[in-house]
Amino acid sequence: MADEQQAQQPQFALQRLYLKDVSFEAPGVPLVFTKAWEPKVKLDLNAGANHLAEGLYEVVVSVTVTVQNADETAFLVEVEQAGLFVARGIEGDALEHTLHAFCPNVLFPYAREAVDSLVVKGGFPPLMLAPVNFDALYAEQKAKAQVQ
Repeated sequence: MADEQQAQQPQFALQRLYLKDVSFEAPGVPLVFTKAWEPKVKLDLNAGANHLAEGLYEVVVSVTVTVQNADETAFLVEVEQAGLFVARGIEGDALEHTLHAFCPNVLFPYAREAVDSLVVKGGFPPLMLAPVNFDALYAEQKAKAQVQ
């Protein structure tokens, strides 16, 4: 009886964190270092989830940062930070919220650190990306989907 109750309880766990893909390009080096540093930062952010097996999901946060200086690309960083998550006994809207808001909130600090580390190793000043509220982004996407 206790085993049945435990099996029915929602289960959620992070199994593994990993970098799925990473890229750093600095096409303007070394000349970019000779110009005044007045960067223009463009951030593209996406999150997605894949169902792998019963109760097992891969969630990926993709971050692309393009920095322009003096109308030239100083550098481009692309990071796909991923995690394997177990989610059992969570269904419907709760599962969707977990995979598209909660899990990305867990992964994003690791993606931020990877981006910053690559930028510094490329010889540029640290790029501290601001925290992102994936709960708010998820709510916004849900609201847009209901309007359509």
